[in-house]
Amino acid sequence: MPEHETVTYPEADPPDRRFKRIIGNSAALEFVLGQVEQVASTDSTVLIEGETGTGKELIAQAIHSSSERYGRAFIKLNCAAIPLDLLESELFGHEKGAFTGAIAQKIGRFEMADKGTLFLDEVGDIPPAFQPKLLRVLQEQEFERLGCGRTHKVDVRLVAATNRNLGKMVARGQFRSDLYYRLNVFPILLPALRERREDIPALVSHFVKIFSRRMKKRVESIPPDTMSALQWHSWPGNIRELQNMVERAVILSQDGMLHNPLRNQRTDSAWEDSDPALILETLEEAGWVVGGPRGAAAKLGLKRTTLLAKMKKLGISRPISQEGTEMVDMAREAYARKMPRLERVRQRESSSILEIGVNESPRFCAE
Repeated sequence: MPEHETVTYPEADPPDRRFKRIIGNSAALEFVLGQVEQVASTDSTVLIEGETGTGKELIAQAIHSSSERYGRAFIKLNCAAIPLDLLESELFGHEKGAFTGAIAQKIGRFEMADKGTLFLDEVGDIPPAFQPKLLRVLQEQEFERLGCGRTHKVDVRLVAATNRNLGKMVARGQFRSDLYYRLNVFPILLPALRERREDIPALVSHFVKIFSRRMKKRVESIPPDTMSALQWHSWPGNIRELQNMVERAVILSQDGMLHNPLRNQRTDSAWEDSDPALILETLEEAGWVVGGPRGAAAKLGLKRTTLLAKMKKLGISRPISQEGTEMVDMAREAYARKMPRLERVRQRESSSILEIGVNESPRFCAE
């Protein structure tokens, strides 16, 4: 293996490929793109689900671009960014004088998307009071502007997205079941970045190319340990977090190499929120090798000593034998037995903090 890997950019997509902005060829991603191809030719409502930063808007655009509505309007709205008292006006529009401050007529997003596609992001944040009105326009394809009694007919294909579990929200009474069923005609679940790690090298190279051009910098190589750290990081923020991290690395690069931007970024508070299951999984994948460029510490973007300290705190230890899965299961069970004790320690610490907060002032004594 060479000491440094030359940065290679993904080859140009074939002319007939309809997903030019979507990087990767993992099985998980190809399955999603197959679903896009299946539903794009219809006018059915699509519900895109997935964690934040997984690329839900790109998939919505791919559905529109692959449909017969391509060439017409693709209108998008983030429902979480609009206050309740303005959401109806944003979607349906209003007439002049419909309410205080309505100094002119406004066309709503549904009317703007007529004959095209409307993408509603964060649809799980739509307030319950407004959900019946949205259900009606989805079923009847008609609405009235605020301050106007005339009914407007539209032909709109709806694509919705959320990072929340709408099924559980329905069970808790936080989301209308009839609206959920209307949105959930064709669900597409996007995989988290940690579920398609084989796509990370191509994504890193893609982002390096973009930011190098934008910043007029030349990044010619990526050390193997840097790529390994990026590929095995947990990425709770998914592709958006990876993009921001690569941008930081390009800013800091000075010698034509992309150095590991994950090094020394973790804080004690971040460690408290780290996933023990991920640590155990990474150790197993690395053959319980902690240090070195192929070790678990490098894959997690950590120092070797930091990972060892965390393993000691969580009670994670290397199995005596690697034959079969028995010893791995014993390691998991040992960690599970230790969890209640760790939880009791956290509860005692929380109780101590609350007790100090209740008293007028903490008491100190000198010995």
